[in-house]
Amino acid sequence: MNRLPAAAKINLALLVGPTREDGLHEIATVMQRIDLCDAVEIAPAESLAVDGFRKDTIVRMALERLAAAAGAEPRWRANIRKRIPLAAGLGGGSADAAAALVLANPLLDEPLPADRLARLAAEIGADVPFFLEPGPKLAEGAGETLTALELPQDFWVVLALPRRAGKTSTADVYARFDATASAAGFEDRRSALAAALGSVRRPRDFAAFPPNDLAAAAGRPRMVDDLLDSGAFRADVSGAGPAVYGLFHHLADAKRAARGLRVSARTWVVAPVW
Repeated sequence: MNRLPAAAKINLALLVGPTREDGLHEIATVMQRIDLCDAVEIAPAESLAVDGFRKDTIVRMALERLAAAAGAEPRWRANIRKRIPLAAGLGGGSADAAAALVLANPLLDEPLPADRLARLAAEIGADVPFFLEPGPKLAEGAGETLTALELPQDFWVVLALPRRAGKTSTADVYARFDATASAAGFEDRRSALAAALGSVRRPRDFAAFPPNDLAAAAGRPRMVDDLLDSGAFRADVSGAGPAVYGLFHHLADAKRAARGLRVSARTWVVAPVW
């Protein structure tokens, strides 16, 4: 089997705008991969099978749609080894789907060109196109319009997943945002993010990014403030939560902050990956 790591992501910023005609929200988000990875394996087979993770739906769907787009039968065997926590705002399912597309596409008699594969990925999930290519990116539109970014990578990330946090669906978080917040001022916030991105020279410059617009709707945990109190130069909810992250200059400080949260959260100390 051919194998790829499927790295989780954090949202270094996430701005939410008005609802579009297609029912999706306009967004602007900065996404960064981190070294917390699933593993996805793909091999040719007589029919489609997905092993290793019984709850999978997205890898199977990705492979079915890839085969349909190519006018072929889905003749692959996939195996998924999960490490990224489920429904946490870390993009694990999208990362797995993208890895499956990247591995399976070259096995087709006529592989899809890169632009067609990207369009297919966007149909599968808003975050899937981000994971097709390496590097941090600014995602706009509904997530499908990607701009590669050169961001510093010399920092440490503390991930914390509250032990008793119940994750509602991403759709429910957006519905709560619509009911309790406002997309007004989105263009101003997007301009502020663009200015902050233009000024990034060191990791600490991420502190100037606007906060996650979905944080309150996702039930912003107290541990965001705990991470800031522990020395993080930025901390926020990732995606639609409930996972939170804190960014640290030094590994020792990151490990100390993670230890302080272990009673109330599952924690990981990881590095950014390209």
